Amino acid sequence: MKRIAVFCGSSLGKNEIYREQACLLGETIARLGIGLVYGGGNVGLMKYVADGAIRQGGEVTGIIPAFLNKKDIAHAGLTELIVVKTMHERKFKMNALSDGMIALPGGYGTMEEFFEMITWGQLHLHQKPVAILNTNGFYNPLIRQVETMLAEGFLKESYRNLLIVDDTIPSLLEKMYRYQPPVFDKWA
Repeated sequence: MKRIAVFCGSSLGKNEIYREQACLLGETIARLGIGLVYGGGNVGLMKYVADGAIRQGGEVTGIIPAFLNKKDIAHAGLTELIVVKTMHERKFKMNALSDGMIALPGGYGTMEEFFEMITWGQLHLHQKPVAILNTNGFYNPLIRQVETMLAEGFLKESYRNLLIVDDTIPSLLEKMYRYQPPVFDKWA
């Protein structure tokens, strides 16, 4: 993997561990020589993941929609800041520039970005690993919901392997490196 897109909160959350893990993820991927692609903000967990990568000399590409760029929340220390017109264009560009995606804790925006990427994988619009760093069990309810969708027949068993989950960065990255896209036909 040459670049990883990270989706995460524009807020900090209430627990310091979220900030620590965002920073550590940025540092880790930079030390591994992997570029960071993220939402371009200098706020919330976005700032921490970018700052961690920057401190380690990593390549950091931010992609921000013009309407957010006007709010003066863009990170000034990035390798590159790409301004796009829409949120959809932002996701498209993040996907195009990355070889895998990781979701950290966040709110509606993080969920929307994460689910679009996993849906694109399900539809074979990409074959990249889509992962969750389950810091402090943040995503446990979502993981249970995936199990409910499987049990109730709204998600096929073969789709379970589209989702990579771990609570430690090294193990998560190892799973992403080993990822083999499932072979299936969504409409079969």
